[in-house]
Amino acid sequence: MQNSKELSIVIPCLNEAKTLPIVIKKGLDSFKRLKIEGEVIIADNGSSDNSVEIAKKHGARVVHCPKKGYGNALIGGFNKAYGKYLIMGDADDSYNFAEIDDFVKYLRQGYGIVMGTRLKGRIEKGAMPWLHRYLGTPVLTFILNLFFGTKISDCNCGMRGLTKETFRKLDLHSSGMEFASEMIIKAGILKLKLKEIPITLYPDKRDRSPHLHTWRDGWRHLKFMLLYAPNFVFIWPAIIAFLLGTLILLLQINGPFSFGNIYMDIHSMIFGLTLSIVSISVFEMGMIIKLFSHLNNYYTDDKMVIWIKKISLEKSLIIGSFILLVGFVADLIIFIQWTSHNFHDIQLSRLAIFGLYFIFMGISFISFSFLRAVMEKE
Repeated sequence: MQNSKELSIVIPCLNEAKTLPIVIKKGLDSFKRLKIEGEVIIADNGSSDNSVEIAKKHGARVVHCPKKGYGNALIGGFNKAYGKYLIMGDADDSYNFAEIDDFVKYLRQGYGIVMGTRLKGRIEKGAMPWLHRYLGTPVLTFILNLFFGTKISDCNCGMRGLTKETFRKLDLHSSGMEFASEMIIKAGILKLKLKEIPITLYPDKRDRSPHLHTWRDGWRHLKFMLLYAPNFVFIWPAIIAFLLGTLILLLQINGPFSFGNIYMDIHSMIFGLTLSIVSISVFEMGMIIKLFSHLNNYYTDDKMVIWIKKISLEKSLIIGSFILLVGFVADLIIFIQWTSHNFHDIQLSRLAIFGLYFIFMGISFISFSFLRAVMEKE
């Protein structure tokens, strides 16, 4: 293929004139030392200084990425890269492009992603704020590993390698700093072959404050993780809440229920009903997220998605209609009793609660079935 290379080093850039000569030279020198046919790409994100001119002068290829954001710059650079392998790192010389040997080694061995880890490597004095090192990064890494089955130690490390094929497979879209989390989350969901290697983090050599905003960008990382973890955020909490709410209702099917010093009556039935109804909505929200992800080639082997997809719309409508019918029968009994008492007060509050429980479940199940059918329509 014309202009094909083995390796592209992609560096996002927004007014990095001071440090660009340093990082570009290190990248080009590494190509010579490792005898690699490569290129250094500066993914310019709208610099107002002379970053573009400096990059070209020092032998880099400039790719203009007008859409603002760290993620947008890297996506633009990756898309225009000629390399079979891609290595990303910041323009501030905190990641050393003279130390890319292991990235190249493991990419050549067939790993889809090679992650740097600062926490298992070396962090020079002043290179990483205390809050990031001991709170932000460890907490976000723990959540990411828990939710997505990854086994990494530093989810925020900005020096990474990946194949061009992996980049296309990941279908990355995040515009900001959460791009780093999206890459690992999707790698975990797709069960891609990932290798983590220790690296050294050096102090930022810029003469201005970094683009990173601790709390805002930390929240963007966390929010992105939560949206891609429906099992933990929606589905399992909803199942537990639904079972608990239903149990509270069933315990009182014949009247008030006592357990030791605990007395349950209509008030606890209403609580159980509320818990059940809310949990059904939360569960369906989680399943919608999983089904949408499945349509985009994520969660392809998820057992719950596979099981639900086996239930046809017709079967779903029959099940939902039967549940709804149970609720209507309960309400019909109440109405008959009410008319037989000349529309005066009757003590059928428990039956009314059960009627509402089944009516809501039935309508919700039918609505979800139609929504699922629309989503799966080709």
